[in-house]
Amino acid sequence: MKTWLLLAYGVLIGLIAAGLILLISSQPHGSAILLTPAPTPGALIVQVSGAVANPGVYHLPRGSRVEDAVLAAGGVLSNTDGQSINLAAPLQDGMKINLPSILATQPSGLSEDPTRMESVVLPTPIVEFPININQASQEELDALPGIGPQKALDIIKYRENQGLFTTIEEIQSVSGIGPATFEKIKALITVGLIN
Repeated sequence: MKTWLLLAYGVLIGLIAAGLILLISSQPHGSAILLTPAPTPGALIVQVSGAVANPGVYHLPRGSRVEDAVLAAGGVLSNTDGQSINLAAPLQDGMKINLPSILATQPSGLSEDPTRMESVVLPTPIVEFPININQASQEELDALPGIGPQKALDIIKYRENQGLFTTIEEIQSVSGIGPATFEKIKALITVGLIN
């Protein structure tokens, strides 16, 4: 009886060993996985207005600077105030760039008669990025993409009630500012001094 039992164990161990050898030595079945390239991000869409040759909306590649947008708009006019805008600033999708013109001492259309009054529209101030969200005015905050006048007020109220922001990510604690808006503005904001 012992011999039959030993023989049965031997046959069983032999079958298991043969199965393992067959499993290890056989070629894998199935098809190879094909990896597709990562999608390329779309172009930046920016609006250029003010003292440029061709104001309008332009599609520019990722990584473009304000200077690229100005050149796409045909370049600056001779009466452009080139000191009020940072041409080296990186572009963000949905950004509006306004180049103000320099007002002459005697704007055209004004009469020589000092008693006659005419209104002169002053250029919109240009915001220098990045802006300090702990000190920015409502107008500066409103210039950020995705932040309107109401969200700008909400940011100011938040920092007055909760204290100053310690990180730029903390701006997401303001109602209405989520991860999507933060992605648009994170390169344009700071909480400290710019060196």
